[in-house]
Amino acid sequence: MSTPRVLIAGLRGGSGKTVVSLGLVATWRKQGCHVSPFKKGPDYIDAAWLSVAAGRPCRNLDLFLMTPDTVLRSFAAAAGPADVAVIEGNRGLFDGMDARGRYSTAELAKLLNTPVLLAVDCTKATRTVAAMVLGCQRLDPSVSLGGVILNNVAGHRHESVLREAVAEISGMPVVGALGRIPGQLFPERHLGLVPPQEHDQLSSAIQQAASAVEQQLDMAAIWDIARQAPALDPHDSNATATGDEGRNAVRIGVFRDAAFQFYYPENLEALVQQGAILLEISPLRDTALPDVDALYLGGGFPETAAPALADNRPFLASLRQSINSGLPVYAECGGAVFLGDKLLYDQGEYPMAGVLPVVFSFEARPRGHGYAVLETVEDNPFFSVGERLQGHEFHYTYMQSSAQEDLKFAFRVRRGYGFDGQRDGLCYRNVLASYTHLHALGTESWAPSVVRAAARLKTRSASRSGVGP
Repeated sequence: MSTPRVLIAGLRGGSGKTVVSLGLVATWRKQGCHVSPFKKGPDYIDAAWLSVAAGRPCRNLDLFLMTPDTVLRSFAAAAGPADVAVIEGNRGLFDGMDARGRYSTAELAKLLNTPVLLAVDCTKATRTVAAMVLGCQRLDPSVSLGGVILNNVAGHRHESVLREAVAEISGMPVVGALGRIPGQLFPERHLGLVPPQEHDQLSSAIQQAASAVEQQLDMAAIWDIARQAPALDPHDSNATATGDEGRNAVRIGVFRDAAFQFYYPENLEALVQQGAILLEISPLRDTALPDVDALYLGGGFPETAAPALADNRPFLASLRQSINSGLPVYAECGGAVFLGDKLLYDQGEYPMAGVLPVVFSFEARPRGHGYAVLETVEDNPFFSVGERLQGHEFHYTYMQSSAQEDLKFAFRVRRGYGFDGQRDGLCYRNVLASYTHLHALGTESWAPSVVRAAARLKTRSASRSGVGP
């Protein structure tokens, strides 16, 4: 695979990586290129923005959630047919799980042998910017730094001093300088940027990012840097798991609307590869649950949509009835909250599905944030006892109280917070509700287990009706 590629990194979170990445993707797409976008780390929201800008799914690359070989194969499979690949890093270039920077953006850049453009926030700084660039060069010379993008530049004089300092001290080429992007174009909320599904000027925001990049960055120089990426040779990069597609397929409902948005494309693809037909369902708009064999409830923002979710009583009743009849449900984070009894948010109290005997609340600081490691310790519909799972969590909601003291949790938390710092994976009948997000490429048992649970329900239903499986 010899696709041109570039990775956009920063010195910290909030340094302008997303705007630069969006602008590059949208500009190259406008020029007729097939652009394959990627996001380093488990973030859903930046990936959703990149998906819109590229017009195709953005895939996450995470060395904690996946093995290096899996990351390499996933990247090659998606980037191989493209004209160019753009990878947005996360946090600072060398920031990882520990002081050694394990699982950092730098480690990903080395694995993928990809040149790095360093986006540096230059607010109220000049020569110090050059010192930081020099530090990145010398900390790990095996990271291929291709150029520097000066961000939040105050004016021509500021830019001139910055360019001179960077050239003199580091010798790194400056491939452009961006002024301040108006904050209202990319407003932030408690989990990061407001998702594109809720942005009322989505196209305008992406177009303005593209215009800034096209006018203020040296696109020819950036293209030359991207073309310098050496060829990759991942083995079996096009291999995909196969299931029973089309033969006695199960129907799995997926909640997708403004309230539920957090899905890795590979998770949905893995379910299809295992033999599932996916049906999109909206708890905001639909009045009843359709005929499905299982449900997959992803994360999102049930708190900001709580009034509308609570008002859709026919749907809540239909969901509750199906679950009490044995419907298998796998729910993550916001999906788990939606299954609770109530949600307390912004001085309001909103009834949810009433499946789990738990009252959820919301606080100003994240209750769980970062990578999670779980050990399966109780029987549940999807995972074997003893199975170890690696995922991530990021939630401001938490379990405030429960109506029962003998709640059954499938997981013991080895790293992270989960429901209470010790347990995650609340079980009820055929429901497993967890605060931890899993990636199908990292947890290979996930998709087969969801499809098997759906098939068991379908077989039982067919037996009761006297119809053969």
